[in-house]
Amino acid sequence: MTENSIFRGAATALITPLTADGVDYENFGRLIDWQIESGIDGLVICGTSGEGSTLSDKEHREALDFAIQRADGRVPMIAGTGSNDIAYGIDLTKFACEIGYDAVLVVTPYYNKATQNGLIKSYMTTADASSKPCILYNVPSRTGVNIEPATYDILADHPMIQGIKEANGNIAKIVETMSIVGDRLDLYSGNDDEIVPLLSVGGSGVISVLSNVFPKETSLMCKKFFDGDTKGALELQFKYFKLIKALFSEVNPIPVKAAMAAMGFCEDYLRLPLTPMEDAHKEVLLQCMREQGLNV
Repeated sequence: MTENSIFRGAATALITPLTADGVDYENFGRLIDWQIESGIDGLVICGTSGEGSTLSDKEHREALDFAIQRADGRVPMIAGTGSNDIAYGIDLTKFACEIGYDAVLVVTPYYNKATQNGLIKSYMTTADASSKPCILYNVPSRTGVNIEPATYDILADHPMIQGIKEANGNIAKIVETMSIVGDRLDLYSGNDDEIVPLLSVGGSGVISVLSNVFPKETSLMCKKFFDGDTKGALELQFKYFKLIKALFSEVNPIPVKAAMAAMGFCEDYLRLPLTPMEDAHKEVLLQCMREQGLNV
């Protein structure tokens, strides 16, 4: 961990409740309160799970503003501000900093397929413009670009680049990265099926989809590990494996939106090109939730 970690444990990559008319702020507020009251360690607003890429600029800013006011300093708050348009991402980053976010989560620019030099320049330019710490989000399965360990080594020297959310699925690459950056960057798992493995190589926690459904339990998994109860942390990792698999049986956030709708936190409504979960996959998901004691 770095000396000034943004958070330690589990931060929920929170869904954004939507209807055909826009953001459902009544349920959004209720969801934020429930997450915090359940003991979550942080919240990420308008990231991938929050459908930030299909919100209009006005909706994105209003949702960020609503969430920071509703949270009212109770947990660290992280704004999803990444874009394939770097200038727009910088503008959104400045906005999030101005309204009080503790950090920003910046995904690798997607579709453009930047070179490593392009990634370095883009992230350095964004970090230069940010007054709050930046967490870099590496998810090559979605963006088509991977941040290489040598690139992290260069980016780690920037004072405003403080963490990485790693979802490349390659443990060897992540081990290589941590062997290079050491305690210069906080590592957060971006895959719920790899929480404990990444904690074991020096991770500081997870930015989680699972914790939309089980905030207390996902946070507890991290706490057990940090307290030295590796066996207990692994038991929770294994306990929720089937549910995690079901939550990613279709592209995120399709399954988690179905799960949260079943729990009464939102409509099962997504913005195109995303569509509601297929019936066969949804029944598997609901059955996994029932096996974990949820009445859905």
